[in-house]
Amino acid sequence: MTQNQQFCTFFLDDLYFGVEVERVQEVIRHQKTTPVPLAPKAVGGLINLRGQIVTAINLRETLELPAADQSREPMNVVVRTDDGAVSLLVDEIGDVVEVEPSEFEPPPDTLQGTAREMIVGAFKLKGRLLLRLEAERALKIA
Repeated sequence: MTQNQQFCTFFLDDLYFGVEVERVQEVIRHQKTTPVPLAPKAVGGLINLRGQIVTAINLRETLELPAADQSREPMNVVVRTDDGAVSLLVDEIGDVVEVEPSEFEPPPDTLQGTAREMIVGAFKLKGRLLLRLEAERALKIA
């Protein structure tokens, strides 16, 4: 029997995403970003995280979602990668949820574009789907 997994969850539009808790360094409120000239559109800028410069990735841009409402400032899910910490800019932070492997389904064939490369499947929860985001893949696309 495979063990249950825990995911740090967040929202983009009405979509509910999760990243494995083991990959998450911290979750923080909005941080001022410094633009990076000539960077890909998905790079939302750089943030100063207690003296460490961290690249902030705009997941809306990466997932080809419409731009966020300008009245809401994005939150940061800081994940650990082989190359260091990277912040994922999200609309809202959710909870840490524990899911059973039996609730997992692979992504449907109808899922297209870059989302297909980053979303490795979904967990069927009560009343909603938790889309499992592969953070490393999201960073390679950005």
